[in-house]
Amino acid sequence: MTKTVDLISPIDGSVYLTREVLTRDAAFDAAKRAKAAQADWAARPVSERIALVRKAGEIIGQQTDRMATELAHQMGRPIRYGGEYGGFNERLTYMADVAEDSLAPMQIEDSDAFRRVIKRTPWGTVLVIAPWNYPYMTAINTVAPALIAGNTVILKHAGQTLAVGEHLAEAFRAAGLPEDVFQNLVLDHDTTSALLSERAVDFVNFTGSVGGGRSMERAAAGTFIPVSTELGGKDPGYVRADANIDAAVDTLLDGAMFNAGQCCCGIERIYVHESLFDQFVEKAVAWVNAQKLGNPLDPDTTMGPMANVRFAKEVRAQIEEALADGATAHIDTMPADDGGAYLTPQILTNVTHKMRVMRDESFGPVVGIMPVKDDEEAIALMNDSQFGLTASIWSADIATAEALGDRIETGTVFLNRCDYLDPALCWTGCKDTGRGQGLSKLAYQALTHPKSYHLKKA
Repeated sequence: MTKTVDLISPIDGSVYLTREVLTRDAAFDAAKRAKAAQADWAARPVSERIALVRKAGEIIGQQTDRMATELAHQMGRPIRYGGEYGGFNERLTYMADVAEDSLAPMQIEDSDAFRRVIKRTPWGTVLVIAPWNYPYMTAINTVAPALIAGNTVILKHAGQTLAVGEHLAEAFRAAGLPEDVFQNLVLDHDTTSALLSERAVDFVNFTGSVGGGRSMERAAAGTFIPVSTELGGKDPGYVRADANIDAAVDTLLDGAMFNAGQCCCGIERIYVHESLFDQFVEKAVAWVNAQKLGNPLDPDTTMGPMANVRFAKEVRAQIEEALADGATAHIDTMPADDGGAYLTPQILTNVTHKMRVMRDESFGPVVGIMPVKDDEEAIALMNDSQFGLTASIWSADIATAEALGDRIETGTVFLNRCDYLDPALCWTGCKDTGRGQGLSKLAYQALTHPKSYHLKKA
């Protein structure tokens, strides 16, 4: 019996598309073909691989209307934001720009007696398991450098954004990549795990839940396949007494609410110096009340539905539990809130770390705000989390902010900004966020392994 997956649009709960899931045999055949194609692909000059990846990016750039419309239907992002091409192109372009230098051999000696050099060698076939929340940008983070480094790539995209994988495959094919060098496959969990446990691939990059990351590590256990993970967060913002409060409100609330709060590095908890707390909350409530929740195909909509009713159900549960435990909600239910995927964004005060909304990943449009008396209390609260992806500090004192950042258990420290991936900086995390190493020159180290040459000259 053929197994299928239905992509349910959050706009109206209808089936947006249906795709057949690849059988185990077909998936293993695809992996075999990827392995067979890898040597020839890696033998091409790096400049040629770069040019082909850039060309695919240019093709996507000619289809941004398609990108925006399909994203609205698949995961609810309003069309007013125009898709993801800006960030997609920024990341692809930077990784292409630094590739030749990043992949260049490290020469130790080239004398009359010896040539000693360390070269970067592609792993082989890289399996990229991409999430639905930023489906183009998260995929290209690994797809572009993996291909440029000489790996072949198999992309398994989330069931909520299947059309994104198909769009990327079309673009790479149109750019001239051989068919087996980049493959977009619709796989179930069991087959995906089998590809790892039976070493049908050589490297896996997974972005998703902590539970999903654990499943990847279990599947790869004993195979020595590198497992790169980015498993979300509970990212804090800290507003010091010397902060620009208007800039802090605008940026932190955008970081908390954009994409209906469905951001790995979105702001999920805010700590404000007690001298600014009341003013910050007042401005934050005004900011959220200015948003328009509605159909993402309406150009006036600033916040669409969550990608799936079950995601909204979890956020509602966290809010209701917090209210039952004494939290205060500041936003009245918006007209478009249907009790399903369309969810009113919410600000909570009188929250504590005993509440799930301040501990568990919400991944939705809710943020708790707490007053703090000083830096020490703020650091203690920011570090009181199982996650460690990003942290955002707001201050006019860059030296103090950097010193505070040294003490925060996180992968990235922001000052006076948040919710942004700088492609020149390593995208990584700690604790239950996982141990990925994406973007920057370091991504090329992760996507290749060193090979040493100690050559004695005759």
